[in-house]
Amino acid sequence: MTNFGKKVKTTNDLELKDRLVAINRVTKVTKGGRTFSFSAIVVVGNENGIVGYGLGKAGEVTSAIAKGVEAAKKNLVKVPVNKGTIPHEQVCRFGGAEVFMKPAAHGTGVKAGGAMRAVLESVGVTDVLAKSKGSSNPHNLVKATVKALAQMRDANTVARMRTIALNKVFNG
Repeated sequence: MTNFGKKVKTTNDLELKDRLVAINRVTKVTKGGRTFSFSAIVVVGNENGIVGYGLGKAGEVTSAIAKGVEAAKKNLVKVPVNKGTIPHEQVCRFGGAEVFMKPAAHGTGVKAGGAMRAVLESVGVTDVLAKSKGSSNPHNLVKATVKALAQMRDANTVARMRTIALNKVFNG
């Protein structure tokens, strides 16, 4: 798994909710016939700024989902969420998938589709405008969305990195 942002220590006090993004049935042809297995991509988050994704592969769907949840718990990232939206616009690519996210006013809702929606709802974003371009492969969409969220910085972080006062971040 690729790590994009600051990792978060997994502790038992985190209430993580998991969302299944996609299940894929994989067939392996052998001398004895066809062998079926399943791969599942899962997103976990506490709906308060922490999100992670994982891929699980197993002979049964439930086992694949359980393995995906365990893998996602090892790959958590902290994301700044401002009043239910993201701090700034962000464009990010992973593989053939490109995602564009833009902050939205309160009451707009999550305007995103499929895999992006699962990630954004898991992180706790309630108002955002999002668009996916290029590949619609759920694996790459999830990875691009998490990568974009991990690159987000709030005003306090920018001020600390530039070693200037918070009001000078906006007044340039």
